[in-house]
Amino acid sequence: MSRASAPHRAPDIATRVVAWQRHHGRHDLPWQGTRDPFRVWLSEVMLQQTQVATVRSYYARFLQRFPDVRALAAAPLDEVLALWSGLGYYSRARNLHRCAQVVVAEHGGAFPATRDGLAQLPGIGESTAAAIAAFCFDERVAILDGNVKRVLARALGFEGDLASAVEQRRLWDRAQALLPPAPQMVAYTQGLMDLGASVCSARRPDCERCPLAADCVAHASGSPERLPLKSRRLKRGQRRHALLWLRRGGRVWLVQRPAPGVWAGLWSLPQYESSEALAAAVAGWPGQGEWLPELQHALTHFDWTLAPLQWQWPARAAAPAALGDGRWVTRDEALALGLAAPIRRLLESAAD
Repeated sequence: MSRASAPHRAPDIATRVVAWQRHHGRHDLPWQGTRDPFRVWLSEVMLQQTQVATVRSYYARFLQRFPDVRALAAAPLDEVLALWSGLGYYSRARNLHRCAQVVVAEHGGAFPATRDGLAQLPGIGESTAAAIAAFCFDERVAILDGNVKRVLARALGFEGDLASAVEQRRLWDRAQALLPPAPQMVAYTQGLMDLGASVCSARRPDCERCPLAADCVAHASGSPERLPLKSRRLKRGQRRHALLWLRRGGRVWLVQRPAPGVWAGLWSLPQYESSEALAAAVAGWPGQGEWLPELQHALTHFDWTLAPLQWQWPARAAAPAALGDGRWVTRDEALALGLAAPIRRLLESAAD
């Protein structure tokens, strides 16, 4: 029998992770020490694809404005997106708002107490549902976010390709078999997350500090960074567009982005297919324009170059008819809306 499948290792992993977490894990995160599913859910969603250091300030501001699920459900989506602005992956904010409305309308404001029930809510995947169930309701259920996948794949020597849903389910089954008794679920779950975040990193795992190193199959191989395996790699694309920053008498013209698509539902500057297309659109306009330095913005699957043209429209001239739907807003009004991070930075750079 291989070391990866030896039965004595299952309880041993849990025991060591729990002991390590109590002495070396993170204990100062603002969402720790609570059994409020709203707060745990909010932190789990914010932490998807986002570093802890970034999430801290957003989490505090969000809770100040939306202290519970009812407050979030009652808020306009624009206000939710405005508070989310700069955190990225805006579908998370839209799903958060929609989920809060479902919890209030269909569950009386109380989150379901099981992973299966939580996973039925919009925008809550299996791992987030498991985290809420484990942290708030002591359910013996495994989470499998990116950090935990990495820790367990290496410790167990799991060679399955995690680009495959079948292999992900196999790893989840292995993870379920490692779970400790219910009273230790919070420390164990947090410990796996902490190990992945601070010790078992993707490129430079610090095996000397890992409580699982003595039996870790990947560490014994001498190449722990080889695992987990994931064959499917998306090739990053490149896109270029132009933005019209139209200003008139202290106001700026904004349009709301359509759904679905990039920045869906956010407010932005009018977008054109190219700098040439934008130049042709403003040809003959009164006022004057200036091309500003290009903005570079990285999204999940592509890098985006945005060329902004700032155009000062004469205060007394009629607004151009070709702009379509949108609105004139002051700088402060614009910054109170849900804006994508590059647009927010651009508007913040404007002199009053």
